[in-house]
Amino acid sequence: MNFLERHTNGPIIRMPNAWNPGTAKIMQDAGADAIGTTSAGIVYAAGLPDYEGALTWDECLRATEAMCAAVDIPVSVDSEDGYGDTPEEVANTFTMLIQAGAEGGSIEDHPRSVGSELISAEKTAEHIAAAREAIDRSGKPFVLTARAECFLVGHPEKLAESIRRIQLYEDADADCLYVPGLRKREDIAAVLDAVSKPVNVLVGIKGFDIPLDALDAMGVRRVSTGGSIACATLGLVRQAVQQMMSGDLSYRDLMITHDELTALFGEGPAAGI
Repeated sequence: MNFLERHTNGPIIRMPNAWNPGTAKIMQDAGADAIGTTSAGIVYAAGLPDYEGALTWDECLRATEAMCAAVDIPVSVDSEDGYGDTPEEVANTFTMLIQAGAEGGSIEDHPRSVGSELISAEKTAEHIAAAREAIDRSGKPFVLTARAECFLVGHPEKLAESIRRIQLYEDADADCLYVPGLRKREDIAAVLDAVSKPVNVLVGIKGFDIPLDALDAMGVRRVSTGGSIACATLGLVRQAVQQMMSGDLSYRDLMITHDELTALFGEGPAAGI
């Protein structure tokens, strides 16, 4: 069963988000069903801010190629707003993602720049339709995810506007609908009732307490972690150093050994450092 079929046939896909080949390999080894990329994780690892256009298309493509080459499970790319201002540019983005080995990718309606203004739903739908045409031309199964960012930017009518948008995106032939920021069961249920295509839910947010089995029973077909694992990793870095400065070295309890990592990454004998 390919990645696209799994969205329809189940069970729920548990998809953590990686930011480089090493984290992708570790996630695969830990049992992930698929890997999502996280633009936030990529820019944070480079010491840059998210939501300010810091990740260029070339950098996104290089990261995609590297992560696809690193794992055997499907990779779905956080491809921002499609990295294009025209339908033709967005179509080219998805052609190149497929060539890079990705089996999924997303288009969101937040532009690649700072601010809370969303791209119009109608323009986003045009870009989704263009991506769909490029995917169909490739002849390869590929999951096109469409994201409505209303909750993340604090839209005054965030649920109603999210539903309006994802219905347009479904009509434009997206395969999976995604409203990041949903926390309440009733909001998730409203989104599920509003569309017929599979829905992804972001579980990597503080305060999200709905068990994954309950989401599966509700009809959610995929969950992802967004930038949360990257943020937690950076939190561990800060905590480990703060503890070290006070003489506490307990962070070592969380280490994956050098031998394990060397075996996993396939780089020959451990250096013993």
